[in-house]
Amino acid sequence: MKKYNIIKVLVMQNDISADQFSSSKHTKKGNIMRKSKVTLALSIALLPILSFGEPGQSDEELAKAAQNPIAAMISLPFQNNTNLNIGPNDQTQNILNIQPVWPFSLNDDWNLITRTIAPVTSNPSVLTPPNEGRIDGLGDIVFTAFFSPKDSGSDWIWGVGPAVLLPTATDDALGQDTWGAGLSAVALTMPGRWVYGAVITNVWDISGDANINFLTLQPFLNYNFDEGWYVTTAPIITANWEADSDHKWTVPLGAGFGKIFRIGNQPINAQLSLYNNVVTPDDYGSEWQVRTQIQFLFPK
Repeated sequence: MKKYNIIKVLVMQNDISADQFSSSKHTKKGNIMRKSKVTLALSIALLPILSFGEPGQSDEELAKAAQNPIAAMISLPFQNNTNLNIGPNDQTQNILNIQPVWPFSLNDDWNLITRTIAPVTSNPSVLTPPNEGRIDGLGDIVFTAFFSPKDSGSDWIWGVGPAVLLPTATDDALGQDTWGAGLSAVALTMPGRWVYGAVITNVWDISGDANINFLTLQPFLNYNFDEGWYVTTAPIITANWEADSDHKWTVPLGAGFGKIFRIGNQPINAQLSLYNNVVTPDDYGSEWQVRTQIQFLFPK
């Protein structure tokens, strides 16, 4: 089973997450390097708090903007994913994704929307080297930048751009210790109370140190009610093209609900979802996933 260490963490991520690549080679890293990586990740992740929310938009408008992966709005999501029933002993993995979204206006026609995903991970022993037990720490960061037209000329909104895997893991069991890169694209439409579309990303190893060829596909479907309430489904479908057929796919099905609320003038998006992995890798795939999210919104 050890030859599949590269994808153990990857198949249990529920977002376009940086902690998707774990290594079969496990070495200890120095405290200075670990602290530097954590400081870098937190610095990137917490930049949006320099902005402050404005009371101008309604909760219904903010809900639709929060459901748009390439909205021209700063946001700071904290998304916690608890993966249940992993391996023969039904162990639990926890991943807290800190994933700030920061848009930039390039000119009158184009926006650049950046998303940084910094995973804080707790891996059970089934996902770590023998005799190491549970390992906690920061995983590999993924940075994505979407170039998106301000006016697409249709009802569909789209964006495309690079995705970069950064070897920031504080332990080799939490990351691949190599650089990766790929492409990401998103398309969505928002008719009436609906928001639906999909995000797709494929990442490859670019340093030659590991065999990484990984697809992530996230279709999403949201229906919005009055007063900021909504129902949602956004399963993360993954495929590791380097794995055999018993370890290639993860396909979840599920749904959840959410609401926009405010603390003072600060709008916040809260969400709770449950997914069952109807297809999951043998030996180390999770059976269930509980997703909770608190997202701070900073509209203009």
